[in-house]
Amino acid sequence: MVKLHQVGISPPHKRVKVPLDGIPSLQCINRTTQLGLIGKLAEGPPERQIVVGICAMTKKSKSKPMTQILERLCKFEYITVVIMGEDVILNEPVENWPSCDCLISFHSKGFPLDKAVAYAKLCKPFLINDLDMQYYIQDRREVYRILQEEGIDLPRYAVLNRDPDRPEECNLVEGEDHVEVNGAVFPKPFVEKPVSAEDHNVYIYYPTSAGGGSQRLFRKIGSRSSVYSPESSVRKTGSYIYEEFMPTDGTDVKVYTVGPDYAHAEARKSPALDGKVERDSEGKEIRYPVMLTAMEKLVARKVCVAFKQTVCGFDLLRANGHSFVCDVNGFSFVKNSMKYYDDCAKILGNIIMRELAPQFHIPWSIPTEAEDIPIVPTTSGTMMELRCVIAVIRHGDRTPKQKMKMEVKHPRFFELFEKYDGYKTGKLKLKRPEQLQEVLDIARQLVVDLGTHSDCEIEERKSKLEQLKSVLEMYGHFSGINRKVQLTYLPHGHPKAASEDEARREPSPSLLLVLKWGGELTPAGRVQAEELGRAFRCMYPGGQGDYAGFPGCGLLRLHSTYRHDLKIYASDEGRVQMTAAAFAKGLLALEGELTPILVQMVKSANMNGLLDSDSDSLSSCQHRVKARLHEIMQKDAEFCEEDYEKLAPTGSASLLNSMTFIQNPVEVCNQVFSLIENLTSQIRKRLEDPKSADLQLYHSETLELMLQRWSKLERDFRMKNGRYDISKIPDIYDCIKYDVQHNCALKLEGTAELFKLSKALADVIIPQEYGINKEEKLEIAIGFCLPLIKKIQLDLQRTHEDESVNKLHPLYSRGVLSPGRHVRTRLYFTSESHVHSLLSIFRYGGLLDENKDQQWKRAMDYLSAISELNYMTQIVIMLYEDNNKVREERFHVELHFSPGVKGCEEDRNVPTGFGFRPASAEVNQGSLEDLSKEKSMDEPDCAQQRSPQLSEPVSIQRRSPLIRNRKTGSMEVTMPQAPLIVLVKVFCFEGCSMVPTIYPLETLHNSLSLRQVNDFAILSGLWPAQHWHMEIPSFHNQPHPCLTQSSMQDSRSFSSSLTSFSAAPGPHMSQSQQSW
Repeated sequence: MVKLHQVGISPPHKRVKVPLDGIPSLQCINRTTQLGLIGKLAEGPPERQIVVGICAMTKKSKSKPMTQILERLCKFEYITVVIMGEDVILNEPVENWPSCDCLISFHSKGFPLDKAVAYAKLCKPFLINDLDMQYYIQDRREVYRILQEEGIDLPRYAVLNRDPDRPEECNLVEGEDHVEVNGAVFPKPFVEKPVSAEDHNVYIYYPTSAGGGSQRLFRKIGSRSSVYSPESSVRKTGSYIYEEFMPTDGTDVKVYTVGPDYAHAEARKSPALDGKVERDSEGKEIRYPVMLTAMEKLVARKVCVAFKQTVCGFDLLRANGHSFVCDVNGFSFVKNSMKYYDDCAKILGNIIMRELAPQFHIPWSIPTEAEDIPIVPTTSGTMMELRCVIAVIRHGDRTPKQKMKMEVKHPRFFELFEKYDGYKTGKLKLKRPEQLQEVLDIARQLVVDLGTHSDCEIEERKSKLEQLKSVLEMYGHFSGINRKVQLTYLPHGHPKAASEDEARREPSPSLLLVLKWGGELTPAGRVQAEELGRAFRCMYPGGQGDYAGFPGCGLLRLHSTYRHDLKIYASDEGRVQMTAAAFAKGLLALEGELTPILVQMVKSANMNGLLDSDSDSLSSCQHRVKARLHEIMQKDAEFCEEDYEKLAPTGSASLLNSMTFIQNPVEVCNQVFSLIENLTSQIRKRLEDPKSADLQLYHSETLELMLQRWSKLERDFRMKNGRYDISKIPDIYDCIKYDVQHNCALKLEGTAELFKLSKALADVIIPQEYGINKEEKLEIAIGFCLPLIKKIQLDLQRTHEDESVNKLHPLYSRGVLSPGRHVRTRLYFTSESHVHSLLSIFRYGGLLDENKDQQWKRAMDYLSAISELNYMTQIVIMLYEDNNKVREERFHVELHFSPGVKGCEEDRNVPTGFGFRPASAEVNQGSLEDLSKEKSMDEPDCAQQRSPQLSEPVSIQRRSPLIRNRKTGSMEVTMPQAPLIVLVKVFCFEGCSMVPTIYPLETLHNSLSLRQVNDFAILSGLWPAQHWHMEIPSFHNQPHPCLTQSSMQDSRSFSSSLTSFSAAPGPHMSQSQQSW
């Protein structure tokens, strides 16, 4: 190998040849001027050499990547490399610098770019990187201007120049959740970048709905690259670029060009995510090479040409199916990639020789082979491979939800309704702080105006306005997460209310104002979500290298090596979004605050009703169901056989048990009301006790607030006519469950009894509000979650990967035995209504016939015995592929379920399922065959499942016999001579029950085919059959790439070879749905 030597010479210099064997035969001739020479020992008379000069600061010119590349570059027979010493560059005039034919020079901190430009004008060498353009690269304003002129996509931005000579470019208006820069409005989250590219203090500002504050990025210091700050105000000195924040799922892509036709890309964890730098055992930041799409390669070419930088690095953001350039760094090398060093030296040498060899009459022919052949190995083998994980999860523990309705007719409310375009849809949702402030101002004024009246009707209206005012004034500040106001236009006034026997239709229009507050994710809810996320890793097969032998680390390896296509969706409710962020924190082992994770990882799914629903706008079927429930539950007598048939036609075991316990619903409601009266009385006495004056309850609640919510339930539960409003039963159960769990230290009497009675009532009311008989349940369920079930269908069908996904590059990936593998994960966080509805579709939509399938019958019996879908309820679908099978037989679907958080009291009657991933009892079904004959597997981190007998509950895992290199990082793992490993299929993943407060997943069915799932959707009317087009290629006879060298030369792409089903978008699908 060629070694670098530093020698001294006296100008005019003569070339010195350095022997390849590194014999230290050189002498220092002149100590005043130092430069390094690399050459070759030539036999016979020396040939004319092309001198390549390296002009950069020592830290750069002597770096490992530069050394590796220069060693390879001087293997070109006619190239000699000269490294100019830092002393020469800084202290010698350019006339004394050694001459060269080709110059590689680039700016870094302390580098005299002006002198380098002067040297280039003096000697006129061939420039690898243009020097004048490097001035522009130091100014982000110029970088963005050039990118825009070249038609390269970049985030929407505006420049704030705090320059006295340009006052028209210094207009900044800052709001609570936005900034306006020279007329351009940027809602939070947005990014604030100094105009100087040398200043790395980039800030990201978050909206108040996500928690506010900012993430402050900086040059890496140890293991940190950013910190979270509660400061939400932008900087008031200096010039900045303000740009739209691009949600990248927590990943940045660094692209490195070597000429216009070569681009190497690496992905890393975004520094804005949690600020922790992931490093390997040598302390280097962990990055993984990923593949660029055709469009991104074109962008790389444009950047390289536009900035005239042959060797150039730039940053790419992949967001919403598009790629945006957000920074151009100039001269940059990839670190720790021998393949890149080979490629870079080869391309640079060819560029130099092509340009200069003809001038020097050097014999040289242009090589014709491609510089970068995309050799992508295909996956083949006998094991089922995990391809897709879909989970629908209810949010975590929350504070009690509270709601108040009132009809308003004041002109100021109508003006507000019109101001925010409420007339377009007839509905308006107000969550932003400035919007809530407007509502509060109106309420305050109307309370003052009504203060002098004594009319009973006005007094009732005044009490509602005072409650509206007091709720909006809580906490002393606004947050869109825990309070919102909804206005609905009523052209003929308020319809009949649930608490009235008669109502009149008023000809004048009005607005129904619904105020909602509470429902915030509690600290316990955050812990539940984070712990479940951590345990959820174990749904994935085990890892290798540093991750081998550690439960759940297979997912971390998949994700960190960019073989995991993860997208997290959440409804627009704050508690749901924070649950999703906490879950992501646990799932991906992130650190720090939830706000940056929420903004970067969680997508708001408030589109086409995917995860949101308007609970205040009931369908005609829901109105009918509620009316029947109200009628049955107002019966002041014991339930008779007819009542059981009316209320429980599905024969649900949990429903029948609750009805048996209740016996007389009115009598139980009387007991509940008495217990509530007793409870409010006890709280009032506590308030009168001076010792309780400063008593703080859970989650900063006060006794006054606790009394408010219980007093409201006391007023609303029993109506003026003496009957009970059963729609308040879920709220009563919600409140007592919260207090029993979190405020038990108060030791209030009667809470246990109130909990038991309200739970029994709630176990009847809540599930039956989603339909009493099967037909109603299915109709209401489809109304709630048809968009979600269609999206799940798409997720299952798209087993191929689209180009917008980060995909590991197989040529540059060391230590990853399956660079082609890709697992798709889609997580949907939502509310109770969607979980109930989705489960109803699976239960009553005809997925399987329980009379013909014993496993499904057991699953239905188990679900029938579940009384409550509590916080963190999960419905999980897993898709596997058996590469030995053909067409639709190759896919295998499993359905799993957990009822979520365990109850406040230990329930001995809690039903138990048959465990997570048990063996199928239906051997003759053929859907899940015995794979005991399989004795090998293609690689250690495959999804490996064998069907054990029911008497085999124990998980068996054999560790992959990987040999660790002297570098213990995950980038350096080598295989022994025998790559085949004995297969043991894992059925009970460790960790599926690792969260003690949450019920473990139970398998509902583990032998569904994808055809059954598809037919189920078509037969149940969820999706028309003509909109699905199946393409199932047959490639099961292909050899495994580890077994034949020839297969490595197959240039077919992995994504095309693994395409199994593809959905042909029908005319009903929007572009946004297709990009999902």
